Amino acid sequence: MSTRPAAPTRAEFAAWRTATTRWSDDDVFGHMNNARYFDLMDVAVNVHMAEALGTDIRRLPVVGLVAEVSCRYFSEMGYPLDVELGLAVDRIGSSSIVYRIGMFQGAGPEADVARAEGRFVQVYVDNSAGRGAPRRSVPIPDDVRAAVTPLLRERPA
Repeated sequence: MSTRPAAPTRAEFAAWRTATTRWSDDDVFGHMNNARYFDLMDVAVNVHMAEALGTDIRRLPVVGLVAEVSCRYFSEMGYPLDVELGLAVDRIGSSSIVYRIGMFQGAGPEADVARAEGRFVQVYVDNSAGRGAPRRSVPIPDDVRAAVTPLLRERPA
């Protein structure tokens, strides 16, 4: 009997975005390259934040930098089908946010079960020091906290 958690379903996610796949997304084995999954996670989180805050998030005085990222794979994805990205938040800390990104593809009954699930942790830092300078974690700004709070979802037992 497997102890691995089951693949999540669509009901576990709060916000959605569709990403188009490209020919170059597939690797020599005929399925989506691992690097593309991580790119999709970055897109899901950062585009959501840019839209929710209505600004270029790269120019904010406090920004979220990725501190941890991982992916669990359940079944293959690839070109030419679009990928639907479900976004949820597991935890909002004082200076960090833990996201979950479900990746869904295809039609029929299998379309409600994620083909992959990402974990994406951002730590908020002072952006005034600029690139290359050491940046210390800071509290999550109120507007960011307000933008992610509606995404909070408890992980099913």
